[in-house]
Amino acid sequence: MSIDQITAFSAKAKSDAALGEQLKSCEKLKEMFVLAKEHGFEFDEDSLYPPNEPQFTGDQLSARLAKALLRA
Repeated sequence: MSIDQITAFSAKAKSDAALGEQLKSCEKLKEMFVLAKEHGFEFDEDSLYPPNEPQFTGDQLSARLAKALLRA
């Protein structure tokens, strides 16, 4: 369920420019979780890391979060 919530939040951030900008301004996971919850999405940190596939793209996240979550 958590992956579905992440996917849905990511999709909403892609389609809603204001939310996308807010997401990109998040420097810490805690900030991203608060933003997601404000928009009706809840997920846990463990779901963001491998072996799960990334649900965000580099251009959606701040450099700091992209580095943490999108390690190649």
